[in-house]
Parts: sequence; structure tokens; C-alpha cells
Amino acid sequence: MVDPFVWVAAAVALVGMVLIVTLLLRSAGRRSEQQMATTRQEMQASLAAQNQMFSAQFNFLLQTVNQQLGHVREEIQSGISNSGKLAADAQRDVSKQLQTATEAVRQMSQQLGGLQQAGSDMQKISQSLMQVLGAPKTRGILGEVGLERLLQDALPRQSYETQYRFSTGDIVDAVVRVGERLVCVDSKFPLEAYRRIVEQGEDARKDFNTAVRKHADAIAQKYILSGERTLDLALMFVPSESVYYELLMTEDAKGVRLDGYCRGKYVVPVSPNTLYAYLSCIAMGLRGIQIEENARRIQASLDGTVKQLDTFSSVFDKVGTHIRNAQQSYNDADVRLDRVRGSLQQAAQGVLTEATAPESEQKTLEPAATE
Repeated sequence: MVDPFVWVAAAVALVGMVLIVTLLLRSAGRRSEQQMATTRQEMQASLAAQNQMFSAQFNFLLQTVNQQLGHVREEIQSGISNSGKLAADAQRDVSKQLQTATEAVRQMSQQLGGLQQAGSDMQKISQSLMQVLGAPKTRGILGEVGLERLLQDALPRQSYETQYRFSTGDIVDAVVRVGERLVCVDSKFPLEAYRRIVEQGEDARKDFNTAVRKHADAIAQKYILSGERTLDLALMFVPSESVYYELLMTEDAKGVRLDGYCRGKYVVPVSPNTLYAYLSCIAMGLRGIQIEENARRIQASLDGTVKQLDTFSSVFDKVGTHIRNAQQSYNDADVRLDRVRGSLQQAAQGVLTEATAPESEQKTLEPAATE
């Protein structure tokens, strides 16, 4: 059995421990309340300080925002003012542009009216020109005038002749003189056949081919004449570039081109542009011939000068010989004159001796013979 004293002691110890714990708990509670009060005071002080700091920052931010809003308000007001000014300027510029555009439209309307009038005039001129070109004779005259103008522009007047008549009675529109030979130039204008190509298309090209071939045959027969000092070729002048182009593009059913047929007849088709090129080459050749002729004349003149110089040299040599002989005679005469002068002086002094007047010296008084 357990001793009751032990139980009493344990109970007393237990009660003491409970009292000690109770006292400790009470002491801890008092300390906690104090700490909590202190902590509460510190937190209140910290909150008050943070509240003051927050209030100061908020006031600063509020002032900054108010200042920024003031600047923004000023800029907005300035922008609105500038926008109004820009709008006014833009409206003024637009008004000016509208006035300019209106003036341009008015001028364009006037120009369109002028163009319409010019178009009407051109149509009338075209109709008149078609009427003029409708007759073969007037077409021929037009081609001759164009040919003569090209000849005037490219060649000197003495190197060509218009409306040249052969001994056969045929008259060619122009001949160009190349030395002693003639290059015949005849104007042909197959306008009717060309019109049919334009109006009817390729179906009318055969007629155009036939018309040009006839012209080439006629030129070869009438204007390539060896007895008339012509070259073995002639030029067929086509006054229109478009007609000349169709001539170059035309070929027969066998694929033979029309210009090739003409060259086979020693007839060269030319347009205003190509004729001017041919005439320019001829002009250069004529200048070369003229330079060669001038060179021959200069050579002949130099040959004559050389002959004259040879004749003068012969005469000059003879004159030199006579001058040299005359100089020798003069020297001999001078010597003899000195001797005679000395003899006369001695005779005048009365000292003439037999030695001073020999017969041989008397012979020296005779003049010397000259060549």
C-alpha cells in the first residue's frame, strides 16, 4: 500500500504547482496586456504618422495633378485656338484652290472650244486636201514641189536640174549631176491604190502592187538611158512616208517584195527622209569630186610654177655668169688703171726710164675683151 503521506505530499505538490501556474499565467496576462497596450499605442502612432505622410503625399499629388491639368487646359485652349486659325487658313486656301480650279476649268473649256474649232478646221482642210489630191495632176505637182524643196535643202543649185528633157522627148522631174553622169529622180504617188488598202484591207494590196510595178517599169524604160549619160539606176520618189511603208511591206503571191522588184529594175524607191539621206551622200560625193578637181588644178598650177622656176633658174645662171665676167673685167681694168696712173705720175715727175715704158706695157692699155 501506498503511504498516505505520499498522497498528501503529492496533493500538496500538485496544489502548489497549480498555484504557481496560476500565478505565472496571471503575471503573463498582465505583461501581455501591457505589451498589447504598448503595441496598440505604437501602431496608433505609426498609423498617425503614415496618415500624415499619406496626407502630405496626397496633397502633393493633388497639387501636381492640378498643375498638370492646368497645363493641359492651357494646351487644349491653345490647340483649339490654333485649330481655329488652321481651319481658317485651310478654308482660305481651299477657297483659293477652288477659284484656281474654276479658272482652270474655264480656260480648259475655252481650249476645248478652240480644239473643237481647230478640229473642224482640220476636217475642212483634210477634205480640201483630199479634193486636191484626188486629181492625179495635182498629186504630181505636190510630189514635184516636195522633191524640189528636198533638192534645194540638200544640194547646191548647179548640181541638179528640174524638169529635165531627154532627146527622146521624155521629161523627168529632176536629175542630179554626178560628174558627167546623171541620176534621174521621178516622183510617183500611187495614192488611189493606197486608199483602197486603207479602206478595203489586204484585198486591195494586189492593185497597189500592180500600180507600183507599172511606175517602176516606166521609170526604168524612160529614164535609164546610157546614151543620155544617165547612171544605171534611177530613184522613184514617193512623197508620203505611209505610202512608202506600205511599199516596203508589200509582196506578191510568190513572196517577192515590191521594193526588191523595183531594185531588180534598177529603180530605188525613196521616201522624203530616205531621199534626203541619199542626196546628202551625193552631196558628200560632189564635194569629194570638187576637192579632187581643185587638187588637179593645184597640181597643174604647181607643174607650171616648176617649169617657170626652171626657166628662171637658167636665166639666173646666165646673168650670174655675165656678172662674174664683168667682175673679172672690172678687176683687170682696175689693175691696169693703177699701172697707167703710176706711169703717168712717173712721167709727170720726169723720171721715166726705159724700164718703165716698155712696149709690153703699152699693150696693157688696150681694154680687155669680155665674153
